Amino acid sequence: MSLPYGVDVTIPSVARMYDSLLGGQDNYPADRAACEELLSHVPSMREVALNNREFLRRVVHVLAADYGIRQFIDHGSGLPTQDNVHEVTQRVDPSSRVVYIDNDPIVRAIGGVLLASNESTAVLQADMRDTDAVFSSEPVSRLIDLSEPVAALFVSVLHCIPDRDRPAELIARVADRLPPGSMMVVCQLVSDSAQVRDFVSRFMDEQTQGHWGCVREKKDVADFCAPLELIEPGLVEVSAWRPRPDDVPTQLSWEWEEYGGVGFVRH
Repeated sequence: MSLPYGVDVTIPSVARMYDSLLGGQDNYPADRAACEELLSHVPSMREVALNNREFLRRVVHVLAADYGIRQFIDHGSGLPTQDNVHEVTQRVDPSSRVVYIDNDPIVRAIGGVLLASNESTAVLQADMRDTDAVFSSEPVSRLIDLSEPVAALFVSVLHCIPDRDRPAELIARVADRLPPGSMMVVCQLVSDSAQVRDFVSRFMDEQTQGHWGCVREKKDVADFCAPLELIEPGLVEVSAWRPRPDDVPTQLSWEWEEYGGVGFVRH
């Protein structure tokens, strides 16, 4: 695949770094080098990524199979990898509809090719912070029926949004757009260590040239979830969110973790 115009692969991308950590192929030397440097400081980074991906698969299945959700908007979806949201939910009901949103043009290019034959799924290249643009976009207007429940996903992406852009207000804006019965999934990287939070936030901001927010604390995630009525087990490290009997969480060294939960939107 030829690169989209204007993409500089010498600058690491969060989406491509995540792809590298998951063992994907859609990444470049700069992404892999940034991962290796970060792994030297936070050794559980790959395990956190793997646990997060399992959480995404698990939570989408639960929302589709147990709560009857048939529409998903995946904010900051990243690069396609095995068992994407549409694959998980369409195994439950082939009519399920999914819109992926990411600002990385490589995500749009690769996703567009892979999903060309799936009329119930689309990739929107957009800034997920622009709620008006997202909800007025052609893919959302075509695939998402806002008179029926929707699941809005913010999985391992809010740490890409700096405090100045008010991520809690983003969650509230999206919640306001969703119809009764809708649900949201919210999780992000957190650490009890100020040293880890400061180092990773600074490193990723420098590496991605400003396409990063910050590692936060658990109380910040609780604030993000203010518009939600959380379902069991509430806010937890994501491998502890409704694990299946055969799940074996990847062992962490706990210098940081992915933390979050799922809830109904309050109306």
